[in-house]
Amino acid sequence: MIEENILSAEKVLLNSYRQIRNRSVEICKPLAIEDYVVQPVVDVSPPKWHLGHTTWFFETFILIPNFEGYEVFDPQYNFVFNSYYETIGARVIRTDRGNLSRPSVADIYRYREYVDEKIFAFLSQHTISDDLNILFELGLNHEQQHQELLLTDIKFILGHNPLFPPYDEHGDLEKVGIQKTGMISFPEGVYEIGFEGEGFCFDNELNRHKVYLNDFEISQSLVTNDEYLEFMNSGGYTDFRHWHAEGWDWVKENNAAAPLYWHFVDGAWMQYTLKGLIEMNPEEAVSHINFYEAAAYASWKGMRLPTEAEWEVASEHFDWGKRWEWTGSAYLPYPGFKKVAGAVGEYNGKFMVNQMVLRGASIATPQGHSRNTYRNFFHARLQWQFTGIRLAR
Repeated sequence: MIEENILSAEKVLLNSYRQIRNRSVEICKPLAIEDYVVQPVVDVSPPKWHLGHTTWFFETFILIPNFEGYEVFDPQYNFVFNSYYETIGARVIRTDRGNLSRPSVADIYRYREYVDEKIFAFLSQHTISDDLNILFELGLNHEQQHQELLLTDIKFILGHNPLFPPYDEHGDLEKVGIQKTGMISFPEGVYEIGFEGEGFCFDNELNRHKVYLNDFEISQSLVTNDEYLEFMNSGGYTDFRHWHAEGWDWVKENNAAAPLYWHFVDGAWMQYTLKGLIEMNPEEAVSHINFYEAAAYASWKGMRLPTEAEWEVASEHFDWGKRWEWTGSAYLPYPGFKKVAGAVGEYNGKFMVNQMVLRGASIATPQGHSRNTYRNFFHARLQWQFTGIRLAR
C-alpha cells in the first residue's frame, strides 16, 4: 500500500488531508442530487462547485507545479473552478456557477478521488519541504473555510425553497444556550492584538501590534431573538434615524422588516433552520443579521458595535464562537502587512476594501478556526452567514 511508504511527518499530513477532505463529503451527504447545482443569488455557490474548487486548489498549487509527470484530470476545470485568482487565468464568472449542469456531480466526485489518489502518491514519493508544508496547510485551511461556506450556502438554498426542506431534522447544530448578562469594563491604555505563537494563522492576522483604546464596556452576551424582536416591534425598520444612509437604502430596496429566514406565519414568528421551519426561540442569539441591521440595533439601544481591537482584547472575558460578531471596524491591513508573491498572495489582501470585520466564529466554523485573532470579513449587506450582535459603549 502507498501509505506504508510514507514517512511519519508525511503520514501526519496525510491523516489531516484525509480527515478534512472527508468532512466536505460528509456535509453534502444529506443533499439530493438536485441540490448540488442551485445558486439562488450571486453570493451563494452551488455545493458541487465548492467540492470542485477545493479539489482544484490542491491540483493547481500542489500537484501541477511539484509532481513531475502529473496529468490534470480535465484541462477545462481550471476555467470552471478557479474562484478569483487572476494569476491562474480566466474563469467562470461567479454569477454563472449555477449554470454548470456539467461537469456532473458524479464527475466532480471522480475528480476528488483522482486528486486524492495523486496526493497520496505524491506524499509517498517526496519529503515535504517547509515551503510546501505551508502550502499544504493553507490548502487544508482553505477547504475548511469552504466547509463553513458549504453549510451556510446549503441553508440558503434549502431555506429559499418554498417547501422549506430540512437539512438535518434531528440535529441541534444551531442551538445556542443562555449566556451571562451584563457589561464588562476595560480601562484606557495600550494593548496588543494580532496572532502570536505557534500554529497556523492567515496572513491578515499578522503582525501583532500595539493599539491605544479609550476606556470601554462590552456586553458579555449576544443579542437574543427576543431582544431583536423588541427593536422590530418598536418600528426599527421604519425609523431612518438608526440607519446608515447606505443601510437605509438597503431597507427600502429590499423591503426589509426582519432577519433573514424569519417568517410571520399565522400570527407567530417562524424561523428556517437546518432542522426546517420551526417556531422562533426567543432566548437564542439572533442570527443572519447584516452589518446595517447590527449597527441600527446598536443605535436604537443607545450603544454601538465594538471595534475589532476592543473585541479581541475583551474576548478572554466572555463566551464566543456561536455567531460571527459584527464589529465597527473596516477590513484593512495591519501595520507591516505584506502580500506574498504569486497567486497565494491574492488570498486575503486584495479584499481589503469596502468590507467590515467580523470576529469570533459560528456554529458552522470548523475546529481549529476559532481563534480570537481570526479576522473574518464580509460586505455590509450580507446576511447569509451565522452572524450576530454584541454591543459596546
